[in-house]
Amino acid sequence: MQIVVLDGYTLNPGDNPWDPVAALGETIIYDRTPLDQIVDRAADAEIVLTNKTPISAETLAALPKLRFISVLATGYNVVDILAARKRNISVSNVPVYGTDAVAQHVFAVLLTHCHQPTRHDQAIRDGQWNTSGDFCFWISPLIELAGKTMGIVGFGRIGRRVGELAHAFRMQVLAHDIVESDPPGYAPFEWKTIREIFSAADVVSLHCPQTDENSGMVDKELISRMKPTAFLINAARGGLINEYDLAQALNDGAIAGAALDVLSREPITEDNPIRAARNCLLTPHHAWAALEARRRLMAVTADNIASFLQGHPINIVN
Repeated sequence: MQIVVLDGYTLNPGDNPWDPVAALGETIIYDRTPLDQIVDRAADAEIVLTNKTPISAETLAALPKLRFISVLATGYNVVDILAARKRNISVSNVPVYGTDAVAQHVFAVLLTHCHQPTRHDQAIRDGQWNTSGDFCFWISPLIELAGKTMGIVGFGRIGRRVGELAHAFRMQVLAHDIVESDPPGYAPFEWKTIREIFSAADVVSLHCPQTDENSGMVDKELISRMKPTAFLINAARGGLINEYDLAQALNDGAIAGAALDVLSREPITEDNPIRAARNCLLTPHHAWAALEARRRLMAVTADNIASFLQGHPINIVN
């Protein structure tokens, strides 16, 4: 049984051994795989693991030995799952592993926006405190979250965890989801439309999957509904935002700021207008990547493979 990992570096850059997977069969690990090498590298594999390396219908047709694909993530749009189903190739994902890590990231960037600790640290080192003449000083507005409104678009596992943390900060929580069921036990909480959330929230955090219907939904019209003091966070999918419209809004001061962990093309391209946008905090799609979360991802991936080999596959998406 040959297992080929096409792009394993982000899951294990050296601190998260592949031992649970390697115990299940002959395992060949590639840190990254160019598109033109996928077929050659996976030619003898019965099991393929991929994170962001795409597996198209054409690739599947060229891999007759392939029986199972385990995606090293929750999102599985990198695999043509319909083509896989037609070829009786099972595809699994890892639905739960980074909930706490991503929710923590949301508040890391939000609190950075509220307090700007790095900027103040640098200002002190540059001598601004010494020359201020006062026992304290600040170079940017300091924001208290209590009493503010958190708007959450996508109220699945991660969105709900963000809501719990927002409630702990004594924020009002507004949420939108396709299915408005099982509301949380805390208050104040309300279900709202996306437009209502963008109009009312002081902070908008995106946690929905990207679909054909919502690609680019955060555009000039939706952003124009936001308060000039509002802050936008995206730790979901980059394609949810029209980056040109957001960059324009930030540069015009139409909203107070944004924090983006995901972009429409990754790594970021040199011509992406977000690179030069004002008051925009960028992180390299690493909200999920705490070691604890990556260890959970590794363990569930091994479970996916073991369950498939035992004849009762789990976390199947096709």
